[in-house]
Amino acid sequence: MSKKSNNQGRAYEFSYLITLYKEISKIRPVIINKNSSYFSAEKAWNTLTDDNKNLYKVSALAGINTIFDLEPLILDDSNDELEIEIQADDKGKLGDVRDILIIRQGIEWEIGLSIKHNHFAVKHSRLSKKLDFGEKWYGKNCSELYWRDIKPIFEYLDNEKKKSSKWSDLPNKEDDVYVPLLKAFKKELERQNTLNKKEIPKLIVEYLLGKFDFYKIIGIDNKKITQIQSYNLRGTLNKPGNERKKNIEIPISILPTRIVSLDFKPNSKNTLELYLDAGWQFSFRIHNASTKVEPSLKFDIQIIGMPTTIIPIDCKWKQ
Repeated sequence: MSKKSNNQGRAYEFSYLITLYKEISKIRPVIINKNSSYFSAEKAWNTLTDDNKNLYKVSALAGINTIFDLEPLILDDSNDELEIEIQADDKGKLGDVRDILIIRQGIEWEIGLSIKHNHFAVKHSRLSKKLDFGEKWYGKNCSELYWRDIKPIFEYLDNEKKKSSKWSDLPNKEDDVYVPLLKAFKKELERQNTLNKKEIPKLIVEYLLGKFDFYKIIGIDNKKITQIQSYNLRGTLNKPGNERKKNIEIPISILPTRIVSLDFKPNSKNTLELYLDAGWQFSFRIHNASTKVEPSLKFDIQIIGMPTTIIPIDCKWKQ
C-alpha cells in the first residue's frame, strides 16, 4: 500500500471516529479512547483538504446511520458511558481485522467496524522462502514437499536480487515465478485439506475474516455509496436493546466445510480462485510488491462470492 493510500485509509477511519462521537453524544454519554492509533489517524486527517474532510464525513455518516439501525445497543437508554477507539494495526496480525471498536463495559458488549476506502481487499498476505503460510493461516505446518517445490523459485529470486534486478528485467516472471509458486501453494492446500478434512475450509475463512464478528464498511467515493457487509459468523452482532429495537435483521452466516474447487482463474497466470461450500468464494492474485526483485511476493485476496446470508447494504449519500 502506498503512503498516500495508507494516509487516506487512516483519515477515513478518523472520520468514522469523530462522526460516531458527534452522533452518539446527541443521545448518550460517549468518550474516545485516545491511544497511539488515534493520534496517527488524526495526523493523517489533518493532511486532507477541507473538501475531502467534508466528503469523508458525509460518507461516514451514511454508514453510521445504518449501523445504528443494525445495532440498537449503541444508542440504547442507559447511564453507562460508551467508549469508541481505533485499534492498533498489529491487532490484525493476531486475527482481529476490526479497525474501530464500540464498547459498553457495563454490559460487557462490543462490536467492531472494518473500515475500507475505495477498495474491497480482504488480506495482503505474503509467500516467501521462510514464511510458513500453513502455520499462520490454519495452524498446520507446511509439508516438506511444499518447501521442496518452492526452493528453486526462491533461489532464482535470490540470485536476481544479488544482481539488483528489477521485476521488469525478468524475461518471464509469470512462467518462472508466479505459475510454479501458485501451483506449489495450490498443491499444499489440497494436501492439507485431504489430511484435515472439514477443518481447513473453516480455518481459512476465519484467517481471512478474523476471529471476531464485524461490519465491513467500504466508502466508494465515485459512486457516492457507503456499503455495509455484516460478517455475523458467531451470532454476536445485531443484538436487541432494552428500549430500542433493531430496524434491520441480519442472519448468522455458516462457515464452510468443503473445498469445491481450487484452480487458476481462466486465462490467468497470477490468480487462483477458491470455491467453498456455503457460498464462499475467494481469489488469490500473486504480485511483486516492489520495483526491485526480492524473495517475497504478496497476495491480493478478494471475496468474489459470499453466502446469501451476507447481504450488502448500499447507503447512498450526497455531497
